[in-house]
Amino acid sequence: MIEIDGSHGEGGGQILRNAVALSSLFKKPIKITNIRANRPNPGIKPQHFISIKIIEELCNAETEGLSIDSTSLIFKPGIFKGGKFKFDIGTAGSIPLVFQACILACIQSNEKISINLKGGSDVRWAPSWDYFNHVFLKLIEKMNIHIKSNLIKRGYYPKGGGEAELYIEPKKEIKPFNSQDVQEFKSVNGIIHIANLPEHISSRMKHSSLKVFVKNDINATINVENVSDSLSPGTGITIWSQSKESVLGSTIIGYKGITAEEIGKNVAINLLKEIESNATIDEYAFDQLLPYFALATKKNSSSCIVRKVSNHALTNMWLIQKFLNVKFESKQMENIVFFKIKT
Repeated sequence: MIEIDGSHGEGGGQILRNAVALSSLFKKPIKITNIRANRPNPGIKPQHFISIKIIEELCNAETEGLSIDSTSLIFKPGIFKGGKFKFDIGTAGSIPLVFQACILACIQSNEKISINLKGGSDVRWAPSWDYFNHVFLKLIEKMNIHIKSNLIKRGYYPKGGGEAELYIEPKKEIKPFNSQDVQEFKSVNGIIHIANLPEHISSRMKHSSLKVFVKNDINATINVENVSDSLSPGTGITIWSQSKESVLGSTIIGYKGITAEEIGKNVAINLLKEIESNATIDEYAFDQLLPYFALATKKNSSSCIVRKVSNHALTNMWLIQKFLNVKFESKQMENIVFFKIKT
């Protein structure tokens, strides 16, 4: 049984979700202790509980300690069963985060799996739906992982009520991701979504974002989606730029205390920083793709250029090495990091 200290490094919910997903993927039982011990409210919270509960059902696992506020968990994976599943987070917990855990857990099983999930499509501290759909899924597609997704309804904090579907077709062969050559990111696309708020908010957000790109001679197209059936007010913007080999993204969810102009400007500046650094993977995608980079190293190494290696990413590397004999190599040059994973 693999023992994992849930307080290691960043020590958040990511360790919990990814540990359970990797346990299911490799059929290795795990014991996690000190779950989120360094957080103000330690233990398993509803948004973590539902991820584990879903994976538990998908692979017929046995668990001990799976309850809200529990600080330890034993997870013994079983065999995946295919079919269609329906789950409800019950809160505005992040649908993309749950889907990411499910994809990693199921990606090399023998069964096709369809998941319908209700919760929050666009919430803070998690990938937005559009980032998940237009950045994360597009990047793993380049590694021979083809996932279909469908957003039925957006849902925001605090009531949630969003709904989406995911279709996972397992892949035995995951191809390495190799992008260590500087890419050309010539144009930007984006989506602003807004629900139960004045329309001028989205207009101000869009104008502020486009202004940054015009100033930097970058062509940008940002569409506005008016959400008519949301249970809670909400807004956000996701933008991305695609090259021949990769996709860079940036996203901000609106919240009280930040203006529409600040959101539009900051999301554009964040993407520009990634483009100007010559990164081939943005900071957040790098963290999310690490397990797949490691899985694809059987025949060749995966490599990329990243502007910044976050604490989340460092914690993820530590966790992955509990399951796989891989080496993470990085070389700092000026303001970027050349990164390689190999066996």
